[in-house]
Formats: sequence, structure tokens, C-alpha cells
Amino acid sequence: MACSLIVGLGRSGVGAARLLHAQGHQVVVLERDNGPEQQSKAQQLSDQGIQTELGCPLEFSSFQPWLDQVEQVVISPGIPWDHPTLMQLRNHGVTVRGEMAVAWQALRDCPWIGITGTNGKTTVTHLLHHVLNQAGLHAPMAGNVGHSAAELGLQCMDPSQTKPDWIVMEMSSYQIESANEVRPTIGIWTTLTPDHLERHGSMAAYRDIKQGLLQRSKHAVLNADDTDLKSRQAHWPDAQWVSSAQTNHEPFNLELWVNPEGFVCNKKGALFPANALAMPGEHNRQNMLLVTAAALQAGLEPQAIERGLRSFPGVPHRLENLGSLHGMNVFNDSKATNYDAAAVALQAVPGPIILLAGGLSKQGDASGWLQLLQGKVCSIALFGSDRDVLSGLIRGSGYTGDLTSHSTMTDAVTAAIEQGKNRNAASLLLSPACASFDQYRDFEARGNHFREMIKQYSHSPSTRAN
Repeated sequence: MACSLIVGLGRSGVGAARLLHAQGHQVVVLERDNGPEQQSKAQQLSDQGIQTELGCPLEFSSFQPWLDQVEQVVISPGIPWDHPTLMQLRNHGVTVRGEMAVAWQALRDCPWIGITGTNGKTTVTHLLHHVLNQAGLHAPMAGNVGHSAAELGLQCMDPSQTKPDWIVMEMSSYQIESANEVRPTIGIWTTLTPDHLERHGSMAAYRDIKQGLLQRSKHAVLNADDTDLKSRQAHWPDAQWVSSAQTNHEPFNLELWVNPEGFVCNKKGALFPANALAMPGEHNRQNMLLVTAAALQAGLEPQAIERGLRSFPGVPHRLENLGSLHGMNVFNDSKATNYDAAAVALQAVPGPIILLAGGLSKQGDASGWLQLLQGKVCSIALFGSDRDVLSGLIRGSGYTGDLTSHSTMTDAVTAAIEQGKNRNAASLLLSPACASFDQYRDFEARGNHFREMIKQYSHSPSTRAN
């Protein structure tokens, strides 16, 4: 019997294994590690009838026992699409697919809204999911957020579950790259700035991957305020464009914009006030317009969209307001894993700012971020493996504020809070501008740790005395 080989016991791998097993496939999971966590997961899968082989590195020899019967190899987003072992498998005629492609096969009978972009896609995903569900539709979200795509596919196989009206799928470049069969009904492209260049090699390659998703979408919605997307308007003659800039829409066939009176408008007139979404920052106005365009395309009335926007509680780790400490508003923006996302946060929150930044640095243009540091940030506490890299960039830019360096975020937070006692700062902001993988499983784990630390400080006797 042909079998499907799943690479890795991460969330995507386990989800794909369980989904394919439920569909009747013979499944074998190959995992390179053999620690207690992997053994526990392997036992859980074994109890469900799924075979797992531990201690199998991502090398061609690990796959050889199954080459005569392998139907497909399914990889998680973290494995490079051009990994030498995957190329060897393809040369032997083996089909290699991503977990997202497996989910697409299970869920393709439902209309998808595929959301991609360097920054903003997670907020757009959460906000659109909320707006659609508040309007009475069943629109689960998955992908790069919430459920993995395969987990949602498995959930929807349950006959007791309501069939989704829409599937709201956040898709990273890694997921798009390994699932070119995905064809959303609506595709949304939020922004494009340099990111993941270590993986994709060039900005052009990174752009092409995301562009592919929109080209395969029946309806494309794009952000006219993004410099890169705007410069390629000619590539998208049939797309719906949105703009929050009042003077920016003349060259475009805009679907939505914000007028000088502060209303969201389309060609029929004003729809609702732009302040219906309470989240701070111009970038969140852009996110709101992208969501509104997609919701209109999905059949919602403007009044229903406005109700959803007004009731939206926000997104964890994206300028998440954690309250006040020593007179400072505290914001958790752990999702800011690159310079551009961190620059957006600096623009959105009130200054002077005490900033927490650091982790595993990425390639990219830091100039905009560095310029904002000089103007709004009075003190910076760096942490993580690449703190010295950031320190060199910051000092080299001429920054004259306080700058301290710490091995862990715990130490950096302690130092930043001490600074807050002595500074007339308006905001304490975690916006790392770096990936989290040097010290945390993901940006959520980093943000959760920060939230817990702030909660502890907020309840300490010394803090209450202030």
C-alpha cells in the first residue's frame, strides 16, 4: 500500500499526519530527534494507529526504506523548499508537498480567503475572522495562526461540525511556496518589505512567491499605500485596491479609501466612520480597509462590517496593550520580527518610549527603524543572541539615548522598568525587530513571557506603592 511520509513532529507535521490518516492513507512520520517530548508525541500518534520513526535526520537515506511505496512526502513550513534532500527525492520522482497543500485537498470545497504579506497579515486574519463571524457566518481561521491548516481540515471532517461558509487562511511565504495548488476565492496582500531573505535568497524571489498566491486568487485585494505593491500596479489591472492616504488614490482604481472627513468610502459614497476600529496606527487603517474590501466581496453589508470592527478586541502580540506601569502604557508587540514591523510600532505608540528589542536578527533595511529611534525613544534595553549586532547598528546611527545590553529578555525587562521609574516615558514597548528562535519557541512564547513579567511587576508591592 502506498504511504505518505510526514517530516517532523511539529504542529504542522502532526496535523498533516492525523488528517491523512483520517482520510485513509497509510502514514509514517519521520522525526530527527529522539528526546522525551518526541517520544511522548510518537506514543500519542501510535495510539491513533500512526507509525513514527524517531532519530531520522532529513537525509536521503532516511527515506530509502519507503521509496518503492511512497505516495508523497509532506513537509512543514520550517523546512526549506530547496533543501538538498527534497531535491534528491524529486529527482527520484517523489511528490513533495507542504502541509498547506494537504489541507487544501481536504478543504477545497469551501471558499478560501488567503491572506499574505510581510506585515499586517495576522491582524487582517484575526480581524476578518471576527467580522465575518460577528455577521453570522461560520468562518474559521487557520494557517500561520490559530489552528494549523491541517488541524482545521481534520476538524471539518467531523460530520457534527458545521461546514464553513468561508475559510480565513493566513499564509506565510514558506506555506505558499510549498502549496502552489491553493487557489483562494479572495486573496489579500497587505505589505511587502524585505524579510526571510536568508531563506528565499532575494527580494525578487520573495515577491514572486507571494505574488503567485494573488495570481491564483479569483479576486485580489491589495494595499495601495505599500510602496512596493504600488509600484507594480500595472501587474494587477483587475485587483481591488485600498488606501488610507487621502491624496494617494488618484492614479488607482480604488475600491475603498478614507475621505478627508474621516469616513471609509467607496464609489457609492461613505460607508462608516474610519474610527470604527479602535486599534492605533495608520497601518491598522490599512488593515481595516483590506478587511472591509474582502468582507464586501464576501457579501456583507457595511453596517455589519462596522459592527464587527467596533467589537474587535485586538490581537495578542500585535501592539497588545497590557495596561499601565509606573505611568507608562505597556505594549506587547512580540510579533514585530523585522525592522519594518518594529518601525510601524514606534510610529503607532506615544513617545517618549522605553524600547525592548533583540533576539535573532534578520537581513533587511534598518534605516527607517533607526531614524525613528532617534526621534521617539529615550532608552533601549537590548537582549538575545544578536544584541551586539543591534547595539552596533544603533550606536552607528548616532543614537544618543540610553542603551543597555542583556543576555535575556528577563534582565532587559527589569532594566527597562527601572529606567521607567526615572524617565518621563509615555510607553514601554516590546517590539523586538528580531526573530525569537534564539531563546523562545516562537514569538507567541516570547510575548506570553513578557505579559507574565508585566503582570508580576504590576502586582508587586513596590509597584503598587508607586
